Amino acid sequence: MPDLSMPYRRLGASNLRVSALCLGTMMFADQTDEAEAGRIVASARDHGVNFIDTADVYSKGASEQMVGRLLTAERHDWVLATKLGNAMQAAPNHGHYSRAWITRAVEDSLHRLATDYIDILYLHRDYPGANLEEPVRAMGDLVRSGKIRYWAVSNFRGWRIAEIARLCGELGVPRPVACQPYYNLLNRLPEVEILPACEHYGLGVVPYSPVARGVLTGKYAPGQAPAEGTRAGRADRRMMETEFREESLVIAQQLKTHAEARGLTPGQFATAWVLANPIVSSVIAGPRTLAQFEDYFGALGAAITPEEEAMIDALVSPGHASTPGYNDPGYPLTGRPVGRAAAGR
Repeated sequence: MPDLSMPYRRLGASNLRVSALCLGTMMFADQTDEAEAGRIVASARDHGVNFIDTADVYSKGASEQMVGRLLTAERHDWVLATKLGNAMQAAPNHGHYSRAWITRAVEDSLHRLATDYIDILYLHRDYPGANLEEPVRAMGDLVRSGKIRYWAVSNFRGWRIAEIARLCGELGVPRPVACQPYYNLLNRLPEVEILPACEHYGLGVVPYSPVARGVLTGKYAPGQAPAEGTRAGRADRRMMETEFREESLVIAQQLKTHAEARGLTPGQFATAWVLANPIVSSVIAGPRTLAQFEDYFGALGAAITPEEEAMIDALVSPGHASTPGYNDPGYPLTGRPVGRAAAGR
């Protein structure tokens, strides 16, 4: 019998209710084999989690296949989300947001997931200069066909969310129900434009990596080489590009001391802080092991006090990242297109 003490929240302006924790499966079929993944899914179900997240690009479809096998017997008890947009092959038209690729990618995901509908389909990332009308029309058609129930966006900037909302009104397409940003104690940049846009246009916020790709678990000591087997120890490219910074490691150790004094693990405290934002609908917990996943449950019901909010604001200013000059090279800034301007002279 599922644990019904799990908090459920409305997903944006929709009537869909999702668990405060969403099981992220990026590690499935990569660092997590099917036996361990099965134990994680069973634990999620037993704790009342009804929201699970994957993507076509995770292990090039193998994560979706594993999720499909694990959910088959209880498919209708889950809110199943997947994503498209990242390239699945190097050839043209095997990624991004043409109607041709969206149509094919959805059929491929349905097959891998062994289901005839997807609850939430995300556009996985934004592409500067991309024509948004084409994917918005395609999402509307997919909703009408019943192949998807809702759609959403991931890693979109605030002004692009506003543009999508405008197009939806103009074209008679349902607005996206959610946005999935990278948001945690060490990266508060979404507070500037993304979160306010989501609140204004009725998108639920489902942040990923509340523990900053493991940094906020406190397992990485400043000035020391990361342990083998950890994400940093494997020199994970995305982690090295973003969160593995000395300033972040120092802040994580300060928060570890505070969390442990409260009887919480550092990861639980960091996750509780994200959940304390009333704009947030659910937080993605993306574990490699069952132990990592079950640690997240301690965040539920762990209130963040006004004094703790002030402490965190002093460590990382609202709307900022932990490190001056932080920018994710995976999502480059486009506000000063110097090369393009020079080329047009």
